[in-house]
Amino acid sequence: MNQVKGETITFDSAVSWVSDHHQHIPMDDLLRLYAYYKVAKGNEAKPNNDKPIVSAFKSNALMQVGHLPKEIAEKKYTELVRQLM
Repeated sequence: MNQVKGETITFDSAVSWVSDHHQHIPMDDLLRLYAYYKVAKGNEAKPNNDKPIVSAFKSNALMQVGHLPKEIAEKKYTELVRQLM
């Protein structure tokens, strides 16, 4: 997907872009994307990862954005993806 930075993108196309480019996204941005995605999808369950440190970082990211409404989480997700593009 080739997007122009100023172009509006949908949440679904942003998710697709992240899926295709996740290896090039800085870890702190990936954590924010993870948290926004979980809130947007209504799945804020505590992360369960084999590596406790990973679960801790994911839990922290979720705590920071868990108060957001789903619509705002989607918007923040797409805005961050647009910046990363």
